[in-house]
Amino acid sequence: MVDVTKWPVFSLMGTRQLSTIRKASVFGTSANEAIYVTKDDEVYVFGLNCSNCLGTGDSQSSIVAKKLDFLSGRKVVSLSYGSGPHVLLATADGELFAWGHNGYSQLGNGTTNQGVAPVLVSTNLLNRKVTEVACGSHHSMALTDSGEVYAWGYNNCGQVGSGSTANQPTPRRVSSCLQSKVAVGIACGQTSSLAVVDNGEVYGWGYNGNGQLGLGNNGNQLTPCRIVALQGLCVRQIVSGYAHSLALTDEGLLYTWGANTYGQLGTGNKSNQLSPVQIMTEKERVVEVAACHSAHTSAAKTQSGQVYMWGQCRGQAVALPHLTHFTCTDDVFACFATPAVTWRLLSTEHDDFLTVAQSLKKEFDNPETADLKFCIDGKYIYVHKAVLKIRSWISSRSLSV
Repeated sequence: MVDVTKWPVFSLMGTRQLSTIRKASVFGTSANEAIYVTKDDEVYVFGLNCSNCLGTGDSQSSIVAKKLDFLSGRKVVSLSYGSGPHVLLATADGELFAWGHNGYSQLGNGTTNQGVAPVLVSTNLLNRKVTEVACGSHHSMALTDSGEVYAWGYNNCGQVGSGSTANQPTPRRVSSCLQSKVAVGIACGQTSSLAVVDNGEVYGWGYNGNGQLGLGNNGNQLTPCRIVALQGLCVRQIVSGYAHSLALTDEGLLYTWGANTYGQLGTGNKSNQLSPVQIMTEKERVVEVAACHSAHTSAAKTQSGQVYMWGQCRGQAVALPHLTHFTCTDDVFACFATPAVTWRLLSTEHDDFLTVAQSLKKEFDNPETADLKFCIDGKYIYVHKAVLKIRSWISSRSLSV
């Protein structure tokens, strides 16, 4: 459960108004713009309104929250922002909306006209259900429920994955070696892109000057290229910072690569890494990693709930993971990142009052807590030894009766 008041932009909001917030995101070059979703699925925005990124239909800044009527009642499942800035929002119905800066067609509507209000992105996405969105500085990505990856916008380094460096005005499926793969996660650096597929392989494309694609070199890639150094590992989560990347495996192992000027790789030095290197090897199992393309900060959470941070933290370079007093990785970005943006869509909900059956259902096939996995037809199922022992004991008792 996250306390949004840790972000200064929410400090002017009253207690009653804060109590209505269910999800929120803070963005902007000075972390002075915000969007939030209420418990009634109403969407509100406030802040500086740079490049019309508030989507209110005008260019006026506001310290008072304004409702985006066009999005009323639509359940928000994913939201991302580009540092342009532009905003992408996906709903539970699989619809994709975009607004804000559009100088490179990062809104995907085929023009370079500023998006002053949310517009439905439909070109090439008809009959597709978008489940996740990601933004680089001026490019965009979307993941569908069938595992397809789409990209568009600024493409000077190949970050759209089209095989050229021409800007992409509308969503285009990223194919090449991803053509027959089922993607389950996407992430964007400033001008780079990553995708993880269902068997745990990771692919990267776009700018690679700092090694942020993890390919062992620093050459840009115009189409997706598999990170061979991660072969044999099953990656479950990927995140990207400004020019560095992190990957978390199903066994709780953490790998980092790319730019390291601020120690954001957590290796103890400031040398860039062209290939993934494992960190936090002496720590317990990692269950979550965090980074965003607006910052040089990294964070991780372990199985027991300990939160570590490293990289650029309030202007200081922290080259080794530092144990904090925080209970979630979001707090690291609220208190130490520059700017103090959010690395993901925040949720103020918590999981209290779950029944035993609900708790077991929540943990079933959960790679974050599982201690055993089975491979069936090339796909993994994550289980718990304790639950299997209980089931086995119950079955044996039933047979003996």
